[in-house]
Amino acid sequence: MGWRRLMTMGRPTRFFAGLILLLAGASAAAAAEPRVLEYSYPDQSVWTTRLDARGEPDNPLLRLAAPLFQQAGIPWRARGLPAARLFEHLRDGQTDFSILVKGTVLDKCCLISKRPVAGTELRVYHRKGKRPITSREDLAGKEVITVHGYTYGSLLPFIKDPANRIGNNGTVSHESAFAMLERGRADYLLDYAGPAQEVLAERPIRDLEYDVIDRLDVHLVLNRTFPDAEALMSRLETIAAGLTIEGVPKPNLK
Repeated sequence: MGWRRLMTMGRPTRFFAGLILLLAGASAAAAAEPRVLEYSYPDQSVWTTRLDARGEPDNPLLRLAAPLFQQAGIPWRARGLPAARLFEHLRDGQTDFSILVKGTVLDKCCLISKRPVAGTELRVYHRKGKRPITSREDLAGKEVITVHGYTYGSLLPFIKDPANRIGNNGTVSHESAFAMLERGRADYLLDYAGPAQEVLAERPIRDLEYDVIDRLDVHLVLNRTFPDAEALMSRLETIAAGLTIEGVPKPNLK
């Protein structure tokens, strides 16, 4: 009777010991799997008007990210987010990585690459004979066309400031913006180089000129909470320096 009681008491002990070993093995396997890096990007593109197969902006920086993470051996996934939500997710750690214009707002939460990896121009288009615009102060008292959804860096608040007497004629697309300029709705149009070139290639406008009002270079942005963030950023910078991707505009490295 005593022998049977000992055998019965031993079974739960062996069961729990086996369960502990099983859970420990599962935890070790999970720890061995690399974390999937989430790359979030603005869902309104400054690079192109083209859409991909899913109907989303054909972001050329995804073509940069693919070999970047492949060479680094980092599994990753990407998704587009509204700009405000993207910055919020970077600050609270929901997003691991992005490629953005350098700004102090991300200094506390993120590491920023020392050198930019791509760049574009913000241009002011106008008819031949109109006064050139080379600084935001030159826009004071002018009528300007803008595309909804863009902040144009720090330029949109300046445009909306009543003290600057700027008429802001907003519209929903790059195509409609150039149509407005062609019809004379305003003398000046703000647009990024990539989308503007695509629109004008399809529908040229005679006697059209532009001035570059700003240069926007983008950097690698890595959340500080990502494992071994500093070492990974150093590795990504080295890889990015050796990449040349068709369709990704070069930054201004002067």
